[in-house]
Amino acid sequence: MIIQMFIEDGSFNVSGYLSFLMVAFFAFAYHEFAHAWVADRLGDPTPRANGRLTLNPIPHIDATGFILLALFGFGWASTPVSPHLLRGNPRQSYAMVAVAGPLANLVMALLFALAFRLSIMLSLNIDWVYTFLNIGVWLNCLLMIFNLLPVPPLDGFSILLGILPSEMAYQLAPLRQYGMLVFLGIFFILPMLNIHLFGGIIGYSFTIARFLTGI
Repeated sequence: MIIQMFIEDGSFNVSGYLSFLMVAFFAFAYHEFAHAWVADRLGDPTPRANGRLTLNPIPHIDATGFILLALFGFGWASTPVSPHLLRGNPRQSYAMVAVAGPLANLVMALLFALAFRLSIMLSLNIDWVYTFLNIGVWLNCLLMIFNLLPVPPLDGFSILLGILPSEMAYQLAPLRQYGMLVFLGIFFILPMLNIHLFGGIIGYSFTIARFLTGI
């Protein structure tokens, strides 16, 4: 459970956990907004019709997905997109929509890192600010890397289909229907087989976050 990450020396780090939830709320929301914005720019009216072309984070959040994230450390959000309404090659256009989400997380990670470095330069010496900004860098790095995995239902799979030859993409496309099984497998089945894929991604995201923050 995610809560265990915030237990230090037998005490619960409330500020750390609340910082995690706040960062996750906006990281998920603006990841989805990026999908919606690019889809809209490419001619798909679906996100706009569903009220997703807004910087207000609330419409982008899936309540069930966020509650599971808060309790267990995995969750989801989604943006309604109609690939057949996108201009140009549907696969390639949808790949552009898909890559927008991880790019949004990269931008947020860089902004959090800049704010963290400025707070150090200004010697704010406010622990919860450092914690919040540090989690902002790490979590956005984590979401970026995780979503780039080339497996359904993640963005990386749509990006992969967009760059593969048409015949190969056509053969792989039906795997989308098994997306939730793959998602659950990453978090539950692989750890039972002593394959800690998500743990490795967490480690890489910490490494990138430390590089960006300089600590």
